[in-house]
Amino acid sequence: MNAIPHSNVFHGASGVAAYPVSITIPDPIGPRNRLTTALRPILALPHSILVGPIYWSFRTGGLGLVGAAAYVLAIVSWVTLLFGRHHNGDIREFCLFYLRWRLRAVAYMGLLRDEYPPFVQGAYPTSLEVVAPEGARDLVSIGFRPLLALPHLLLLPLLLAAWFFTTVAAWVLILWRGRYPEPLFPFAVGVVRWAVRVEAYLLLLVDEYPPFTLD
Repeated sequence: MNAIPHSNVFHGASGVAAYPVSITIPDPIGPRNRLTTALRPILALPHSILVGPIYWSFRTGGLGLVGAAAYVLAIVSWVTLLFGRHHNGDIREFCLFYLRWRLRAVAYMGLLRDEYPPFVQGAYPTSLEVVAPEGARDLVSIGFRPLLALPHLLLLPLLLAAWFFTTVAAWVLILWRGRYPEPLFPFAVGVVRWAVRVEAYLLLLVDEYPPFTLD
């Protein structure tokens, strides 16, 4: 695969293992589609219903139909891991399926890409890689997972609110100048990266605690 300029891929610092959840959202260099940008909230509505709106919400309906199913299955995994030390492979694959679809949809909703995301599965310029835990799972962190994730759940709404305002600014600038403001792109991808890591942690796909960083 050819290298894509300005790819935003998570890499660990030199000599330090990278976090087991990494995303790629290439920066689409060049003019953006003003028409689909103007209509983005409407065009993205079907994906919003299925995998949730652009900004993560754990209120009823805020995850979308597929997202709600993934979190119900995560509760099943929580029980089977604690009492049977087993993570069902089909449940894990479904949660990964949801996160990958979610990433594609959010990249489109957030104006990071212009290509319309496929439903279910299909080729798209974003990618998500999640390294499965090796060996015995950390049952203590699994048992207290919702509580351990609380600091992230309190901080993420502030980041998402900031991203909302930068997205509105990007929407106006794309309609005016035809380009996404380059200085805002790394921040937007960083917020998405942070949120995806937290979701992977909550869905019990990884046991490593998510870092408090956009990188």
